[in-house]
Amino acid sequence: MNQATEIYVSTDIEADGPIPGPHSMLSFASAAYRADGTLIDKYTANLEQLAGAAPEPRTVEWWSQFPQAWEACRRDTRSPEIVMPEYLAWLTALPGQPVFVGWPAGWDFMWIYWYLVRFTRERPFRESALDIRSYAMGMRKTDFKRTSRTYLPKRWFDVKLAHTHVALDDALEQGAVFCNMLAENTKSTE
Repeated sequence: MNQATEIYVSTDIEADGPIPGPHSMLSFASAAYRADGTLIDKYTANLEQLAGAAPEPRTVEWWSQFPQAWEACRRDTRSPEIVMPEYLAWLTALPGQPVFVGWPAGWDFMWIYWYLVRFTRERPFRESALDIRSYAMGMRKTDFKRTSRTYLPKRWFDVKLAHTHVALDDALEQGAVFCNMLAENTKSTE
């Protein structure tokens, strides 16, 4: 792995509760991008729920608003004991140092980190995650509340990519947003 080249791994997860362990990650996806916005590869999996875990009622209620996304994340589920080592191998095979990118990174990273440590004992991202909204806050020199989708420039969004609460759709959409931001930020500092 070329440690000098950063590969931005836009990741989205779907879960049945607020924290890993008592609740389960249902689905996740990662889209790996070069700094120039080139999509290198993607990984997605739907997971079986953890033994002894239970869905949280408020999250179940939230899911009722998105029946198609719920159906998508319950198709072809596999054991996390199989999926997480496979995902680790995918990350390790990327042509550079994986950098976790999320929206919100605090949420998505918490789940991926917990599942990776629990099922592989490895930390390929170490303890670092890049949050898209925080990056926007720095770029725009504004308050965090002014970094929601409503306030961000439309030019950062790819109109062909939608936010659907299907993990792969969201990872691709968020990755494109981040790469557009990165290109603009890099251009303005040259």
